[in-house]
Amino acid sequence: MANDKSFKIKNGLLAGRYLGSNGTETAGTVGYDLAGASYDSVSFSVASQESNFLAFYISNAGTKLFVVGYANDTVYQYTLSTAWDISTASYDSKSFSVASQMAIPRSLEFKPDGTKMYVGEYPTIYQYSLSTAFDVSTASYDSVSFSPSSQTSTLHEVVLSPDGTKMYITALNENSLFQYTLSTAYDLSTASYASKSLDVSSQDGTPYGIAFNSDGTKAYVLGGNTYSVYEYNLTTAYDISTGSYSGNSFDASAQGANNQFDIVFKYDGTKMYLGGLGTDTLYQYSTVGYTQTLDLATGGTFSFTPSGATTVSFSNPPASGTATGFALEVVNTGGYTITWPSSIKWHLGAAPTATATKELYTFVTTDGGTTYYGKLAGSDIA
Repeated sequence: MANDKSFKIKNGLLAGRYLGSNGTETAGTVGYDLAGASYDSVSFSVASQESNFLAFYISNAGTKLFVVGYANDTVYQYTLSTAWDISTASYDSKSFSVASQMAIPRSLEFKPDGTKMYVGEYPTIYQYSLSTAFDVSTASYDSVSFSPSSQTSTLHEVVLSPDGTKMYITALNENSLFQYTLSTAYDLSTASYASKSLDVSSQDGTPYGIAFNSDGTKAYVLGGNTYSVYEYNLTTAYDISTGSYSGNSFDASAQGANNQFDIVFKYDGTKMYLGGLGTDTLYQYSTVGYTQTLDLATGGTFSFTPSGATTVSFSNPPASGTATGFALEVVNTGGYTITWPSSIKWHLGAAPTATATKELYTFVTTDGGTTYYGKLAGSDIA
């Protein structure tokens, strides 16, 4: 019997984009990426000058390196013939003794223009002037110091904000970072406690080194128990009281436990340097992360080959109420970690683990990109 019944769809069916046209993928990079960090197999030993090395500093240009330790209580100066490549470092035969002020120097910081130097120990920070920028042989003590003894007797590391109006220390016994205000930039005699701190004991109770990203919205702390670097998000730039652990970390123990005491980043966050006593060696790491943005307005099929750990994002989804599906091929023969948008709800409840194969993913959104439904459609594709 013939079926002569008719039907209709209320409000019609809004057709989405067909998977026929190739979309645009935009690749990018981002610094300070601990998730994608890797050792460069590049190092530099300072043992010929300092056998108990605790702190170091690299100039913003990446061409000058300074180290200090407690074997000789002296700051030593080096030149990097290739900026930010510590394998090209060589000793300048220039140094400056701080033994008249301290016995165990633990921290080293400079004003960005190289005309001021700050060296700290338990529990005092001392200020010096350099008559020739970044030439430690021209340094002299300013007879200026500051002690954060009301907060800690175990000061380990000192860093200043780029404008010199804020100072931060790591405190070993208190498992915390403390923040100070300098009413006159770069002048320790004007320092006072800002009544701001950050407890990092949940990650590592022995905070050694501290560094910030370029805009002060992230802080990085080197832990002395785990020999790992931990990342903290600061909701207010350079205000550590607004910090919270991001969940990102990097384990540097492969380069030797009990070696890492200080941390420095390249200005753009693409390189990280760790070092300290044990081997009296600095180690260089790449901390560049890769991004891949898929423009959903340009097509329904996408493909990319990651060069490292990659964060994927989607842009220009259709308006809410339009069902749109798209497919993504990832030629991930390197087996790099893929970080997906948090808006994806995955089949079986969890994002697939990246493997060293070619993989195909499918996604659908019906609410203007607020939510995506994702599935690994195939892996180990020839």
